[in-house]
Amino acid sequence: MGTAAPSPGSPVVSFSACAGRLARLRGALIQEDLDGVLLLVREGQNWESAVYLSGYRGTSAALLVSRDEEILITDGRYLVQARSQSPFSVVEQGNRSLVEAAGEEIRRLRLRRVGFEAERVSLRVYREMESRCPVEWVDRSDLLPLLRRIKDEQELRLIEEAARKAAGAFMETLGAAGPGMSEREFAALLEYRLQVSGAEGGWGSHSFIVASGPRSALPHGTPTERRFAPGEWFTVDFGARYEGYVCDITRNVAVGTLDPWARDLHELLVAAQDAAAEALRVGVSGREVDRVARSLIEQAGWGEAFSHGLGHGIGLELHEAPRVSPRGEDILEAGDVVTLEPGVYVEGRGGLRVEDDYVLRMEGPDRITQALPREFFVLR
Repeated sequence: MGTAAPSPGSPVVSFSACAGRLARLRGALIQEDLDGVLLLVREGQNWESAVYLSGYRGTSAALLVSRDEEILITDGRYLVQARSQSPFSVVEQGNRSLVEAAGEEIRRLRLRRVGFEAERVSLRVYREMESRCPVEWVDRSDLLPLLRRIKDEQELRLIEEAARKAAGAFMETLGAAGPGMSEREFAALLEYRLQVSGAEGGWGSHSFIVASGPRSALPHGTPTERRFAPGEWFTVDFGARYEGYVCDITRNVAVGTLDPWARDLHELLVAAQDAAAEALRVGVSGREVDRVARSLIEQAGWGEAFSHGLGHGIGLELHEAPRVSPRGEDILEAGDVVTLEPGVYVEGRGGLRVEDDYVLRMEGPDRITQALPREFFVLR
């Protein structure tokens, strides 16, 4: 599914922040013996790394960073925007393709080994790169994700603001909800409330999860026309995007009365999340943190019903490094922002998940999403 670029506006990334990020990127270029790196933004795809490095938020561009220069190539629709948002040297694309224009800059700079992101480039585009830019292309798909992983204070402020707006929008939506509302109506109203709050809306690249009754056993149950019924509950996995950055939250809502089975399961999930948060420390692997939460759920007899990893990184994208899962080899560092989202899902009966976002600091974790209580909400 494609990722929509955030709406353009005033620069989100300060020029000084761009300078610091470029310095880190150039350090990686030297370490990897690369002369430069080429990033392509096409039809809104890969805008996240463009924003991170340059501040530019348009949906079409080629970014070329060498050891000495940084160039942003785009077409006439975005020239004014690019010059106002980014400290890069802006080059007009004109009648050339992005790859053709980038190739001319690569030849001008006499680059030999150029990194690119194979994961973000189609075979057709790569063949054009080989044809128009006869250099040694080196796949460094991991380069920008690694640079973007550790969040600076400016990024943390934006994620925190996204979380505040998400909490307010959720409570307003809950106040307008009731028995008989459909999953789809709840999701649409939540999206509207987010935009009215000043957020850019939801995630854009992913639908919210609103799953009620037996459908709550679907970890990725996208909204349907199913209506909330008394005696049931529904799970809402949602978030806000603010100035490009996202939060990711899951809460559960009972309709009319709170099922004792669901209440007890919810308490278990909160306890598992708390235990995982206590284990969230610099130098610990994501796998170790996952193991702490998973062991509590296993001891309660629900191990096989916890069918996914405990969490993942967030930032400009909804899913970033590091992974917090049974296969999470990443060693946690200060500045990581991760979700902790234990869940249990029982086919035919339903499921629940509790999800919050945490930033890891040297002294320990802080829960970014604390503005929204973790209680099992009840619609009366």
